[in-house]
Amino acid sequence: MSKTIEQRKADHLDLCATDEVAFRQRTTLLECVRLVHQSLPETSYDSVDTRVRLLGKELRAPLLIAAMTGGHERAAEINRALASIADELGYAFGLGSQRAMQKRPETSWTYQVRKHAPNVLLFGNVGVVQARDMSTKEVASMVDSVGADALCVHMNPAMELVQPEGDRDFRGGIQTFQRLWAELEVPVIAKETGNGISREVAAELRSLGIRHVDTSGAGGTSWVGVETLRAEGDGQALGEALWDWGVPTAASVHYCVEAGLTTIATGGIRHGMDVARAIALGASCAGIARNVYQAFLEGGIDGARRFLLRIERELRSIMLLCGAKTIEELQCAPRILSGELRDWIA
Repeated sequence: MSKTIEQRKADHLDLCATDEVAFRQRTTLLECVRLVHQSLPETSYDSVDTRVRLLGKELRAPLLIAAMTGGHERAAEINRALASIADELGYAFGLGSQRAMQKRPETSWTYQVRKHAPNVLLFGNVGVVQARDMSTKEVASMVDSVGADALCVHMNPAMELVQPEGDRDFRGGIQTFQRLWAELEVPVIAKETGNGISREVAAELRSLGIRHVDTSGAGGTSWVGVETLRAEGDGQALGEALWDWGVPTAASVHYCVEAGLTTIATGGIRHGMDVARAIALGASCAGIARNVYQAFLEGGIDGARRFLLRIERELRSIMLLCGAKTIEELQCAPRILSGELRDWIA
């Protein structure tokens, strides 16, 4: 089992270095959000304030280098490098699933980024199915071991169904969220990993006491697609059928904000316009994973830094053109919703 997990982590890194794992037909629907140009913005570029407060820490810009990896030797270099960039630039950083660490404690060093990023807003990560079968004390120990400020508890049933060694029993998720919210000392973030959060699940999470979500909706990396490329036979056939399954990112963000949840929008965020559109839908922050990883592979730390700073510049420029001096003003900026997104919202 342990060898299988390590190999799976290596497979994920290899596959996410390419664009083969993108959704094929479904988009994020962020393109259906049109921001309204204001020709008298009455502010200056340098006066635009991109700061946002999230989970008790101030971010220089509403950006998260989203969860990607861990549990493999190559993952350690990636986690440390990207966490150090997030710390330097004032962004948040998310660790990949700590399932490998749970199964093989000797891989915990691949998740240790605190000494490289002492001030970063850091998210731990565990699957709701794994957390269900762990005591709260065990989960807390996992969080403490990496010095995380909050814990992402991820929901990924579609991915697991296709994954050759994946879970098949998803009972007890609601009770698990309720227990961890009540008993953990750090905030719990309900995280979806590529198929989005529906209106019904958003409302359910809010009723349990959850206040923060990270919704990686359909339209970015298809983790069903990732597992399809690893699967064979019937599993591969199922994955092909479900490759584009999910709630698009834009609709998922709307549902979560509508439910009163502080929302991080991930899934298909590729440039500053996507960040601005997600925030205009009410998100407080936007997360990027595969594109940052690809920039890191192509240009190292400098390449990843340049990519993220370009997104920040684009966001600041768009805010000015919308007449939004702060992130809060951008959340309330005039916007026009069109096409399929209107259908999802209706």
